[in-house]
Amino acid sequence: METVLIVIHLMVVLALVLVVLLQRSEGGALGIGGGGGGGMMTARGSANILTRATAALAVAFFATSIALAILARMDERPASILDAAPGTPTSGPAADGTSGSGNGILDQLRPQGGTQQDTQPAPSGPQVPAAE
Repeated sequence: METVLIVIHLMVVLALVLVVLLQRSEGGALGIGGGGGGGMMTARGSANILTRATAALAVAFFATSIALAILARMDERPASILDAAPGTPTSGPAADGTSGSGNGILDQLRPQGGTQQDTQPAPSGPQVPAAE
């Protein structure tokens, strides 16, 4: 379904680019754009057909874009804390007040020889550099 919609979207994009490039420029600053040929593509007739085609292709472009966005969003499943396995801890402190299982990013960065509290006593007040 998504592949079919992408192919339709690309065909609409190419047709829209072609229709826009076929339109006669209004400014005429360089004197080009639009020629003298007759038949179906007269100045008034071609402007009316190309303007309507541009509007229709623009509507089709927005419709396929929105449909593709909705299809892409349907594939994603929202993450829920209720989907987690019952034995795995969630983020944050545990219910009993302990710090958790020790698998967090800060626990991975901690040196393997022990914590800083094990090797040095905790400072009791403001720290002042030692005098030399």
